[in-house]
Amino acid sequence: MSEYNCSLLSSGGGGGNAKSNQHNQDQTALYTQLVISIALGASAFITFCVLRPRWTGLYAARKRQKNAASKLPPLPDTFLGWIPVLYRISEEQVLASAGLDAYVFLAFFRMAIKFLAVTFFFALVVILPVNVHYMDYRFPPGNTMATLNHSPNPHFRFATTAIPGSQADVAVIAKENSNSSPSSILWMYVVFTYLFSALAMYLLVTTTQKIISIRQEYLGSQTTVTDRTIRLSGIPPDLRDEAKITETIESLEIGKVESVILCRDWKELDDMMAQRLVFLRRLEEAWTVHLGCSRARSTQASRDRAQSRAAIREDAPLLEDSEHDGQSHIAGYGQDRPKTRIWYGFLGLQSRTVDAIDYFEERLRRLDDKIKTARSKEYTAMPLAFVTLDSVAACQMAVQATMDPMPMQLLANPAPAPSDVIWQNTYITRSSRITRAWSVTLIILILTVFWTALLVPIAGLVSIQSICSVWPQLAFALDSNPISQSLVATGLPTALISLLTVLVPFLYYWLSTLQGMLSQGEVEMSLISKNFFFTFFNLFVLFTIFGTASISYSKVNDTLAGVSKDASEIARKLATSLQDLDNFYINLIILQALGLFPFRLLEFGSVALYPISLIGAKTPRDYAELVQPPVFSYGFYLPQTLLIFVICTVYSVLQSSWLILFFGLVYFVIGSFIYKYQLLYAMDHRQQSTGQAWLIICNCVVLGLLFFEIAMAGLLALRTAFYRSILIIPLLAGTIWFNVFFRRTFDPLMKFIALRSLHSEPPFGNVPPGESRYELETDHGRAVDEDDETGLRYINPSLIIPLEEVWLAKSRANGTSHGDEAVEDV
Repeated sequence: MSEYNCSLLSSGGGGGNAKSNQHNQDQTALYTQLVISIALGASAFITFCVLRPRWTGLYAARKRQKNAASKLPPLPDTFLGWIPVLYRISEEQVLASAGLDAYVFLAFFRMAIKFLAVTFFFALVVILPVNVHYMDYRFPPGNTMATLNHSPNPHFRFATTAIPGSQADVAVIAKENSNSSPSSILWMYVVFTYLFSALAMYLLVTTTQKIISIRQEYLGSQTTVTDRTIRLSGIPPDLRDEAKITETIESLEIGKVESVILCRDWKELDDMMAQRLVFLRRLEEAWTVHLGCSRARSTQASRDRAQSRAAIREDAPLLEDSEHDGQSHIAGYGQDRPKTRIWYGFLGLQSRTVDAIDYFEERLRRLDDKIKTARSKEYTAMPLAFVTLDSVAACQMAVQATMDPMPMQLLANPAPAPSDVIWQNTYITRSSRITRAWSVTLIILILTVFWTALLVPIAGLVSIQSICSVWPQLAFALDSNPISQSLVATGLPTALISLLTVLVPFLYYWLSTLQGMLSQGEVEMSLISKNFFFTFFNLFVLFTIFGTASISYSKVNDTLAGVSKDASEIARKLATSLQDLDNFYINLIILQALGLFPFRLLEFGSVALYPISLIGAKTPRDYAELVQPPVFSYGFYLPQTLLIFVICTVYSVLQSSWLILFFGLVYFVIGSFIYKYQLLYAMDHRQQSTGQAWLIICNCVVLGLLFFEIAMAGLLALRTAFYRSILIIPLLAGTIWFNVFFRRTFDPLMKFIALRSLHSEPPFGNVPPGESRYELETDHGRAVDEDDETGLRYINPSLIIPLEEVWLAKSRANGTSHGDEAVEDV
């Protein structure tokens, strides 16, 4: 009975009724998603406009703390008056204020808007009328397979019986179609596949040329320590000495060496510094409990003081007297001295309770003595060094040349900014780093299998027939209520997919930090690649393949078996699933563009987590950390944007192209505006990769083009237009050749600076001292630098940074000082 009922759901009581019911259901789903998304987005946007002038510590955090952002025009406090001011900010101002990474990120949005505007025009003017006239297309799109199979023109019906059947079936259908309507209409798919692919390649080339021109001019005018420093790896044991490295580099006659920082095995020292910070926080917490903790009134003055405190140098004093701290979070009424339990003896089985303040002060004192001794020790040299040369030209010649005839020896690469270096990874051996990289790769492959198993039931929610195969009662209940069916079959899967795109990047970020990369910029680039692989392969390719399969694992296995037996089955399966999932992806883009984007502008995550963090905050250090601006991570936001672009590209020629391209255009217009505000005014983005993310963007766009062309070849094969399907093969070959040509031509200019680009005049006027791109984006590096030119120097902070004292609000904690020198009050 259950099988019979499910078949009734599939047929809808007849061919005509099924078509009409499907169309009505899709219409209800689209309108329901629009209403929900607009309601969510409008509420978030209105809330942001109301809170923006009131919560400047959150929504204008970067402008309040960054010198470069202070040059931007102030935004009016009116409800919508900030919008035209933000819109008029030029690309040059974005580059000067936020750097190359932000410029490249927003350049991708501008390129996507151009591509989608052109493709939407052709979809609306050409593709849509053809579909309406020849394929019985109605708005909104229904199940495209069902629509075409009921089309009055047999030529456009899918050869569904020919896919698993015999060659005779294909021949019969092809013969029937050859005697029907003019088959020249199918040439439209071939023409527009070539046209849109050529348009994407053209925009990639022109945008890349512009970015390279800006990058070369921008970086060619810099003379900071970072621009003159190379990261020299693979140093042989006989050269692991500063003097020998200097002699070796200068013997190449490419320039003079100003300084050499040879990395050593500082693990013992770094571990002690990390342990000291733990004890310091415990001591601050104990003193806070003893003095009494009461949160003072939240005034703008207290926020300003905490924010300015968070932006000072790491070696600045953290103690303040009461006259300097009138708005403190700590109130000075006494409490009993806190106690702590310590464990000792055999296996730590014995314990006793001691005075917490005395205990942690003594632990700090002993640890400080050990740190002072450890700083004077000689550590084992590692095969890595940072070599600063006398000119940018010498640095570029070094990184673009092969320095040693032996493989994997004396490899020169551009150095990251000093504050961007992860010093704990500089003493990891090459074998250990390779082992970590392969281990993380293996974990990602295992996670891919896990995501696949997780996505199968989510994909089954898209089809009510799949729900019926597992829970028939629910399927028939949903079938009798169109709105409920829309919420379950459309709203729930899109919400779950969106939730995965938010949560999974945190896991991949943690995995990226375990690979032993030498800079935060490299971690960021690795995170972009990992998250795009997850979004593209798991959330698009696999979801598309399983989207029309039943939720039962037997049918999933049949699908995988069919794909593995015949490579051509991949294209046909993708084409079939893409046709049936057009409504799902339309609703996904609507939710992302209209419903969730305004929540990013609202910074909902920071706002929601603030009360939780506030509950756990006790010490002045905790409260100062609460007002730090949110960090903008390209690895969290760029992959999802690339996925939306790929979806729009793949669907650009299909029946629902005009709807997907329209909402995709809306997505990128809204996104460019929201991200422009966050990058310039609200969020901090310290890691600078000098625009290296553009290379990843280009690779992802080309991958999307290949997927688009394979899908179109499969679509034409499904309609038994085999000759036209074969004509897509030269385009596939041309796209692969374009990718090879593109990487050989443009990759070097995106990684290095051409010698002819080096000049002394900055591209956008003189930059005042202390406001170069590295100085503005690397505040933490200033605390460990003695260079008068830039305030930056390559050295492990654990070696020289002053040992911080206890940060209290009212007193100095018995006047005790734990440091190399006396700390003065601010």
